[in-house]
Amino acid sequence: MDQGIDRRGVLGMVGGAMIAGPFPAAATAAQATARVSVPPPLQTLIGASDLPAAWREAEVVPLWDGPPPGGTFAPPQRPAGLAATFITGVSAPALHVFRPRQSNGRSLLVIPGGAYSFVSVRNEGLDVAQAFTALGYTVHVLVYRLPGEGWTARADVPLADAQRAMRRIRALAPRHGLDPVQVAVMGFSAGGHLAASLLTGYREPLFAPGDHLDTLDARPACGVLVYPVIAMRAPYGHALSRELLLGPDPDAALVARRSPAEHVDAQTPPTMLAHAFDDPAVPWQNSTAFIEAMQAARRPVEAHFFEEGGHGFGTGPANAPAGQWPRLAAAWLDRHLLA
Repeated sequence: MDQGIDRRGVLGMVGGAMIAGPFPAAATAAQATARVSVPPPLQTLIGASDLPAAWREAEVVPLWDGPPPGGTFAPPQRPAGLAATFITGVSAPALHVFRPRQSNGRSLLVIPGGAYSFVSVRNEGLDVAQAFTALGYTVHVLVYRLPGEGWTARADVPLADAQRAMRRIRALAPRHGLDPVQVAVMGFSAGGHLAASLLTGYREPLFAPGDHLDTLDARPACGVLVYPVIAMRAPYGHALSRELLLGPDPDAALVARRSPAEHVDAQTPPTMLAHAFDDPAVPWQNSTAFIEAMQAARRPVEAHFFEEGGHGFGTGPANAPAGQWPRLAAAWLDRHLLA
């Protein structure tokens, strides 16, 4: 939960506004090329000062050196009352970088969720960054483009941003004494879908290469998926995530292309999953679908299921079983990242 707001209610409110409301035909050039930590529509509506100080003070690294590929940004109407840390209006995707006091040489790409209707940067971004920088990780929280915000290639732009984020992290790693090989991805809810899509689709050609970064390897060393959306079909698919990513009436080929469990192969990186059995939004069977695909491909996989936790618990309460997944993930990452 974020600032006392019911996440399920917020998802319904945002989803209704985004699906029903018309989008402007195009954004201004300034909006399309802005390189700011808070995208212009959000900054106008809530003010940067409404975001946590640690988030505002973080280093911001733009993903793209010019307008991102995939069409034209159309700023949405932001629902009234939406928490400041639920970011919408992403014209300029970027990484917010959090550095540890003492580095272990490893990097973590963190992808928050939000049903592809917003990016939840506190409980699945800032909180995660604070937990893992304490362990020595340099954490890069991705604010990615939302597919319902006017982009022509709506089903591709989040994955294009995730691929570019991996490449940007690797390109900058030596400058900060980090190992460009030891880069893991961690995703939550719809961000878990995006992380799973990166784990299985890191080689997928989504745009014409524009610079030397696009020649770098986008394959994560390994991945952690927390209550991830995996299914794009009934009965386990998350309806709002599917509609915002794929559109209201996607054909079977598009559904299959964005179903990451169907693309696990012998090169899919090792993966750990965490999920609560009482998740009311994204059923735990999403995780078992990915586990079964990993086992069929004979790929390393580990999973932790909790009796309670619901959905959107982020790092989880320290005094409950679901709150133990960061410790479990840290031990698992130690085994799968180079010493």
